[in-house]
Amino acid sequence: MKHTVRFAPSPTGNIHIGNVRPALMNWLVALKTGGTFILRYDDTDLERSRTEYAEAIAADLKWLGITPHRIEKQSDRFGLYDTVAERLKKMGRLYPCYETPEELDRRRKRLRARGLPPVYDRSALDLSDEQIAAFESEGRSAHWRFKLEIENINWHDHIRGDIEIDLGSVSDPVLIRADGTYLYTLPSVVDDIDMGISMVIRGEDHVTNTAVQIQIFNLLSGKSPEFAHHNLLTSMTGEGLSKRLGSLSIQSLREKGYEGISVATFAVLVGTSEAIAPSGDLEELAKIFELTKVSKSPAKFDETELLSLNTRQVHQMTYVSACAHLENHIAAELSEELWVAVRGNLEKFSDIHVWLKIVNEGPDEIDLESSDREFVIQAAEYLPSAPWDANTWKTWTNTLKEKTGRKGKSLFMPLRLALTGKSHGPELAALLPVIGLDKTRALLS
Repeated sequence: MKHTVRFAPSPTGNIHIGNVRPALMNWLVALKTGGTFILRYDDTDLERSRTEYAEAIAADLKWLGITPHRIEKQSDRFGLYDTVAERLKKMGRLYPCYETPEELDRRRKRLRARGLPPVYDRSALDLSDEQIAAFESEGRSAHWRFKLEIENINWHDHIRGDIEIDLGSVSDPVLIRADGTYLYTLPSVVDDIDMGISMVIRGEDHVTNTAVQIQIFNLLSGKSPEFAHHNLLTSMTGEGLSKRLGSLSIQSLREKGYEGISVATFAVLVGTSEAIAPSGDLEELAKIFELTKVSKSPAKFDETELLSLNTRQVHQMTYVSACAHLENHIAAELSEELWVAVRGNLEKFSDIHVWLKIVNEGPDEIDLESSDREFVIQAAEYLPSAPWDANTWKTWTNTLKEKTGRKGKSLFMPLRLALTGKSHGPELAALLPVIGLDKTRALLS
């Protein structure tokens, strides 16, 4: 079955790695089923929503490999929500309430003090015309609640299995604020119906809200989408992730030099029964991802694990992919021979610039002990003739062992430092042909 899915972020801040998990899961389901992915901005909060955040979200998704088939803004659809809201009012399912936030908070505290669930008591349904007029004369504006039918809502969740929610334990949800703006629930249901959303994949924090929405779906259209509620991503200490944690934003991870596919693979597979291993692209990831493999337990973000995955991702990157990462004038400096020689020593792709500089310009000045300096000058005298290949290093070092008596670290380390400026790095047998005879002789002299 082809699924039409959606990702509905609020453009009120930069999205983080926890936010993109439902985006990626929805995208992979669309890929697996040949379906449609809709990016739908939940921007009904006109005060907090910002165009720059919407643009940043689109850029983050593109970097991860997601190209929406369709983009919608809920702020363009208020007319449709108004029509449905009037319909619900006429049905007696949307009713006005005049309590202030402070009054509601006091009621909830009293109920908790008595050991009762803080469920709204529907007292607004008993207001007389005189009481309503009195509230409005005080300057109060009504917020509107949806009157729930008390019933058990059941559905089979593609991740969590069979779920049952007693709506008797849930407050009638506020659908419209006192200022006339819509909260998440009504626009979400209306748009899911209008856009033909067939599966909703989102975090487990929406489970109770889903039960409410299913009743509204059934009331408005007679059916609801399928649902899957994934586990949430937390910090290593178990704290929830927040947009305020800029270090975990997708933009920040990109700026740190992680690969988009590494972040996407980690975000999808962490907290599942699938091993976290490098993927070529999202199409390859879609082949192994299954909603049924997502754990019901929280998943934890460990940047050390992400870095390990990223390192393995870079190590298997092809030369063509490596060149595509670079601007044309820099890609021209990267030979396939150099890429194959150094990629196994990179944690992040950006590390390639270090080795391009070393090979093209030589290392920064290195202080060698006088005996080592004399050795590398002597070593230059025994450099094999061109052309150089994978056997040149062995031929050269065997000659040096014979001529100088040096071996092991005392032989290899001075040469590595003189040629690269580093005490560790790629195998010199692979790197030496890339540096070449003339440059090697210059570095040793």
